[in-house]
Parts: sequence; C-alpha cells; structure tokens
Amino acid sequence: MSLAIFDLDNTLLAGDSDHRWGEFLCDAGLTNADSFRQKNDAFYADYQAGRLDMTAYLDFVLEPLTGMTRSAVRSLQRQFVSEYVEPMLLDKAFALLNEHRIKGDTLLMMTATHTVVAEPVAARLGFEHWLGSGVGVLDECYTGKAEGSPCFREGKVSQLAAWRQLHPEAGEPTDSWFYSDSHNDLPLLSAVGHPVAVDPDDTLRAHAEAHQWPILSLR
Repeated sequence: MSLAIFDLDNTLLAGDSDHRWGEFLCDAGLTNADSFRQKNDAFYADYQAGRLDMTAYLDFVLEPLTGMTRSAVRSLQRQFVSEYVEPMLLDKAFALLNEHRIKGDTLLMMTATHTVVAEPVAARLGFEHWLGSGVGVLDECYTGKAEGSPCFREGKVSQLAAWRQLHPEAGEPTDSWFYSDSHNDLPLLSAVGHPVAVDPDDTLRAHAEAHQWPILSLR
C-alpha cells in the first residue's frame, strides 16, 4: 500500500474551483461583480505565472463571507458544487482514484484552495483525507480572513509532513504518488517517489520531460 496524493484544480477537475468560486460570488450577487471579477482574474494570472501572494488572494476571496454563519455558507457550498463543480468533473479522474483505492492505497487530496471550497469538493470526489488552505472562523461565523500557512508550494510539503505525523500508516515519501498539473507544485512533486504530471502547464511539462516523469491526461 502507498499514499496517493492528488492536487485538485486542473488535475482532478477540468478547471479551477478556486477561481470559479470567485465567479460564483459575483453571479450570486455577494460582491461588486465588475471590480471583484477583475481582481479575481488578476490573481489567477499571478498563480499561473508563479508569482501569487497566496495569503493576499485568500483574504481577497474570503472577504465576502465576513460575518456569515457556517449554516449560511453551507447553503452556498451546496449550490456551488451543484452548479459549478459538477460540470468540471472528469470520468478519468474517478477511474484513477478508484485504481488507487483497489490497490488499497491511502488517498489524500491536497489543494491550495481554501477549505470552504475544498471540503465539499473533497466529499464529492469521495476523499476521506484532504488538506486545504485554512479559513478563519470565530463564534461560528467566518472572519473573512485566511488562517495559518496556505497549503501552497512549499506549504504543501510542510503540511504533508505534519499530516504524516498523525497518519504513520501512510508510509514513506519514497512510496508516495503525487498527481498535479502545476509548476507551483514542484516542491512536493520533487519530494515524492512517484511524481506524475497531469495535463501539465508548459513549465511543469518541460520539467517532467527533463526528469522523465510520467505525463498523463484526464481530459
């Protein structure tokens, strides 16, 4: 048995759930659509270019939830998954997950996406174990701020190390798989024994080819 780790956006999904959440907030009238959409697109471009300030982005995208109760946000989560995530689901992604389950591997979803989005999407994909970027909650209401270190770039490596302390049965990093589309995940891809580039961006594809990593498509 091994540990099989999966990035979420543009890996298991045909799109970016974090960016789509921003569009959902606009479409739902929860923010000033014109200015919010423009900033959301700019942050996404920074992510693709490898220069994203993840904490600044999280504070931006979480601000519309300030003061909302967990119950109210759960209603938004259900609507978001139904209307925005379902169209991004991939049959080949479910087949890959099932392949690892049949082998008896432990499955872990790791995403920089904040937990308001990551939690219901992980449930939809059938994950028991998942990690995402933290969200502030005080007295059952969202603070509109990020909490803790983002699960992003080197942060994925440190969060995985902490998770392993709680799950020693997951095995050694040399036995682990990690599937990702993004060059932002090179720190963790380089730390596992079985890195796999999935529908990779140009930078990751070049790195994978240079290091003879497997490249696959779930599209």
